[in-house]
Amino acid sequence: MNFLLRLRTKRVNRSLFGNFSLFMLLCVMGSFMVLPLIYAINNAFKPLDEIFLFPPRLFVRNPTMDNFADLINLLGNSWVPFSRYIFNTVFITGMGILGHVLLASAAAYPLAKHKFPGGRFLFQIVVLSLMFSGAVTAIPNYMIMSWIGFIDTYWAVIVPAFAFPLGLYLMKQFMEQIPDALLEAAKIDGASEYRIFWTIVMPNVKPAWLTLIILLFQMLWGSDGNGFIYSEQLKSLHYAANQIVMGGVARAGVGAAVALILMSVPITLFVFSQSRILETMATSGMKD
Repeated sequence: MNFLLRLRTKRVNRSLFGNFSLFMLLCVMGSFMVLPLIYAINNAFKPLDEIFLFPPRLFVRNPTMDNFADLINLLGNSWVPFSRYIFNTVFITGMGILGHVLLASAAAYPLAKHKFPGGRFLFQIVVLSLMFSGAVTAIPNYMIMSWIGFIDTYWAVIVPAFAFPLGLYLMKQFMEQIPDALLEAAKIDGASEYRIFWTIVMPNVKPAWLTLIILLFQMLWGSDGNGFIYSEQLKSLHYAANQIVMGGVARAGVGAAVALILMSVPITLFVFSQSRILETMATSGMKD
């Protein structure tokens, strides 16, 4: 504790040159991260001849909305309405996120705050499952979905998202930071386990479930059905966008417009959620 206090009270003695060097280093690293985003945004507004210009230009010189107009024309000629693709994606994403946050939170609470036979073994299985990629479990997942009759339905994508192991791991780790004394005080006041979970535990792990929302949103928003959905009426927006891009070189501009639309939603969600996460983390640092 004394060591931490000394660190907090120690003033950083850094020269003006050191501050400037650190600032420049951060600027260079930040540029590498933001350049692909700037390039993608500018590509969406480039005419076709500028997209294939060599060497490629970062910024657009003759901005045009033709790519978006061509995209609207293509979607208007589709036999499945574009609104259907949007509904499918929003439904799958919303239900997957809601179900996973509820199930992961409900499962993490007893693992973090209660001792029962087999609890440690169950958590070890969750940790072990983090080692396997989706490709490894693709065939068992398909067989299970086929046995329960979920193939070619929304639930073939939604139900596997409920069992996202990283979400359960994060929720359990965050819940362990809640002081036991706080929960015991609530029990002494007569609060039930259900009330403790909803009114004390869940508000204090807000950073965890906000993080889960971002992770699940990125995963489900970009899903094209994972090979479980065959009906065109149930396909997602990402699948429809891929079909447009696969049209060839002539649709490169439309593909750039599609890429901008698809990535704008997750980025917007991340920007708004990031401020909430930082704010919650700064105000919920309780310790025993």
